[in-house]
This record gives sequence, structure tokens and C-alpha cells, in this order.
Amino acid sequence: MSHTEEEWKKILTPEQYAVLREKGTERPFSGKYDEFFQPGIYSCAACGAELFSAETKFNSGCGWPAFYAAKAGDRVKLLPDHSLGRSRTEVLCSACGSHLGHVFNDAPQTPTGQRYCINSVSLKFTPA
Repeated sequence: MSHTEEEWKKILTPEQYAVLREKGTERPFSGKYDEFFQPGIYSCAACGAELFSAETKFNSGCGWPAFYAAKAGDRVKLLPDHSLGRSRTEVLCSACGSHLGHVFNDAPQTPTGQRYCINSVSLKFTPA
């Protein structure tokens, strides 16, 4: 999926554009999916690609929705991120290249040990 940045500005809200296209971050504990635990699927807010299942969502206390795994296949793309003076791993939507958040290996209580820390504004929820 390919859009120009002008097209993305028309498709997305200003907050979505700032996070998804400009790699911004919403304030912790402000997103609608942080404390949200209903069964369903989380898709990319930009293109609709299915990214995460509610079955892998957990309460990490970090202030953003957290998942211990992405859906099977190559739904997300992981890239090194050395911004802000530290090394992290950025999570992008494989279908449209939108920024979703970051993944960390700091969740030993989960089956994978990973915490996909994802901005709520990057997601669209579809109930089961």
C-alpha cells in the first residue's frame, strides 16, 4: 500500500499522522486501548492490516497497550532505532510502513518474553 504524505494527511487524523507517519508517541496512560481487554483483533489504523490478537495482550503497566506477540506471519516489521540516544527496536506495519511503537525483551512473565509497546492511536479494534 502506497500513499503520498499528502494523501496520508487526508486519510488520518492529525494525532494518527503524528504517530503513524512521523514516528511520534502518544502520552502514556492516555490511549483508549491501554486498559482495554475485550476479545478481538487489533489492526493498523492506517491500512487495516490485522496485527495483534487480544489473546496476546497483557497489562504491562507501561502506559501503552502491550502484546507479547504479533499475529503469525510477517504482519509487523522490526527495525533498529537509535533515536533519543538509546537502542530500541521499532515496530512498523509491514503492509503500509506506519510506525506502531517499539518491542522490548523485558516481559519474562509472558510466553515470548517480549513486550510490544504499541500506541493506541496506531490501532483499530474489531471485537470478536
